[in-house]
Amino acid sequence: MSNKNKDQQAILKKLKIAALNPMQEAAQDAIQLTDEVIILSPTGTGKTIAFLLPIIAELDPNKKNIQVLILVPSRELAIQIEQVAKEMGSGYKVNAVYGGRSGYKDRLDLKHPPTILIGTPGRVADHIRRENISARQITTLVLDEFDKSLETGFEKEMKAIVFALPNVTKKILTSATEKVAVPSFVGLRNPSRLDYLDEVSQQLQLELVHAPIKYSLETLVDLLGHIGAASGIVFCNLKATIQVVSQFLTDRKIPHACFYGGLEQQDRERSLIQFRNGTHRILVATDLAARGIDVPEMDYIIHYELPLKKEEFIHRNGRTARMNSNGTAYLLQREGKALPDFIERIEPLEISRDKKPPSSHWNTLHISGGRKDKISKGDIAGLFLKQGNLQKEELGLIEIKQDYAFVAVPKSKTEPLIKLLNNKRLKKKKVRISRLLEGLKYSK
Repeated sequence: MSNKNKDQQAILKKLKIAALNPMQEAAQDAIQLTDEVIILSPTGTGKTIAFLLPIIAELDPNKKNIQVLILVPSRELAIQIEQVAKEMGSGYKVNAVYGGRSGYKDRLDLKHPPTILIGTPGRVADHIRRENISARQITTLVLDEFDKSLETGFEKEMKAIVFALPNVTKKILTSATEKVAVPSFVGLRNPSRLDYLDEVSQQLQLELVHAPIKYSLETLVDLLGHIGAASGIVFCNLKATIQVVSQFLTDRKIPHACFYGGLEQQDRERSLIQFRNGTHRILVATDLAARGIDVPEMDYIIHYELPLKKEEFIHRNGRTARMNSNGTAYLLQREGKALPDFIERIEPLEISRDKKPPSSHWNTLHISGGRKDKISKGDIAGLFLKQGNLQKEELGLIEIKQDYAFVAVPKSKTEPLIKLLNNKRLKKKKVRISRLLEGLKYSK
């Protein structure tokens, strides 16, 4: 076995991935053998791993500047890819830059250039203009979800970035849809094309639920109760609808978090953290959550409002039944409203009307120390298990950021743990431990 294969196996083991799927294997071969690759594959099929593995295998450890630039359409996707790349433990420095993040933090990271830089087009273009990035050293360019970047108005910035990279020898483009043509400014000549868009998950089940217009919110609550103890996203078309849904759920003491454009970056991040770790099982969101966010293990999604376009229907559904898991997409059909042409006729589902959605038994604690303090997940686990007297099964998901960290703990143990562990030392830092407020509801 070659050293590269050994390194790859070590990375997959760290990520707890037993084997690559067919798309990932094909992508790895194409990226290693050709200089231009287009990967078309549905949301949730592992495109990030598909391009990161072969890219890392070809990095030059002797170069001290940025070798790889990954452009993404959203902050959430930038953060997600950065997290995955760091979890791979390759030894190469990885940083993400994006709108809403402190420019000072960007400059600190870029002062010692990462090997892999991930960023949104606007922020990357700005750093190139300010000469904070040594663009001439970049040899690999990835346009991840390039169609979404073009759709959200980043064409001007993307064009400026591509023209500022004279020494790029490898280009990789990914998308979960084929609706947008590759723009000419990317300069592709004869790319290898991997099309897995027809590989729709057979584990996805579609269910139709009739909802009287006047009582659609009550129907939503009935459906959530019918589904029971599972994690899912309630999709709305508009922020105004999220406000109505969130208030209705709040009035009925149904815990949830919200996710939409207009939320502060910190609030968006914390909504996703509480959703990932089980503090909240329900996320009420716009199509911003349809792709580019890290929310694994999705049991279901609900189309509270049906999308206007087939592509968004596909992207929303792609949040569940991911990879080899099962999932259900529920469609709320209002009285007198016809289904869009892209949705086949489905027999309506009869749902129970007397069940309330169960609450989670987790809370999220905030820890005032992170990666910059050399704090690891093992350090946090040790603190809570040894000094906090938690059992292993009582310790939930741990997430570490640059300046802080989060850990999920049982609700019944929250206050005792804060009293016991607040101001204890992690590594050399005395950390503050506090409860992250439950539920980021709709706010203007």
